[in-house]
Amino acid sequence: MSLESYQKIWRQKPVLKIVYDDFYRRISGVCVDGRTIEIGGGIGNLKEHINDVVATDIQFAPWLDCLADAQRLPFADASAANIVMVDVLHHVEFPALFFRDAERVLKLAGRIIMVEPAVTWGSTLFYRLLHHEPVRMSADPLTSGVADPGRDPYDSNQAIPSLIATRHRAQFHRLFPRLRIVRADWFSFFAYPLSGGFKPWSLISAPVAAWMLRIENAIEPSFGRIAGFRMMLVIEKIASSVKR
Repeated sequence: MSLESYQKIWRQKPVLKIVYDDFYRRISGVCVDGRTIEIGGGIGNLKEHINDVVATDIQFAPWLDCLADAQRLPFADASAANIVMVDVLHHVEFPALFFRDAERVLKLAGRIIMVEPAVTWGSTLFYRLLHHEPVRMSADPLTSGVADPGRDPYDSNQAIPSLIATRHRAQFHRLFPRLRIVRADWFSFFAYPLSGGFKPWSLISAPVAAWMLRIENAIEPSFGRIAGFRMMLVIEKIASSVKR
């Protein structure tokens, strides 16, 4: 599907704005001051929530600032305070290549902020049976290789973010000693799947979604890690002399 098609659905589904505004609120709340590079900028909504954003995507669209592959970022060393991604990491062929380049591009104390699918007890059946993208929990999310320029950019493994945040966290810190996972928030229960995402259908209206999100935000601290459909992962660049 083209970015223009996604933008058309966005305009026709007010419920999407309600759901994604919650994502952007979370992201803006943990950004540090300075320039933000958005990877996988898609239809360009982040600029409505954060100032000084450079929006990129692997596909061309007139509202984007430049084309960029997450595994080969076309930016100078220490040129960004934040790198933001929404539903991108689980599509990256070799996340290790991205993290290596992101470490280079980030300033000291800069952050990588990602909102991604969360594979939890409550979400796994939905993602495995009702969602078209695969969930491969046996994968090594930090394996490296040579990126294939002919690969379909929508190929994916929804398990990658959850694997990095949990069973592969120590491996991540060994591979990237200047990057530290400082936060992993597990959230989103019913409003997101019932909205249909960027499918043409929705089982709830925008007002119902807003009401549901208020309830979800209240129960998130107790049930997010068990049943959340989404996670926000925050990774910070630290000084090389800091020891953990």
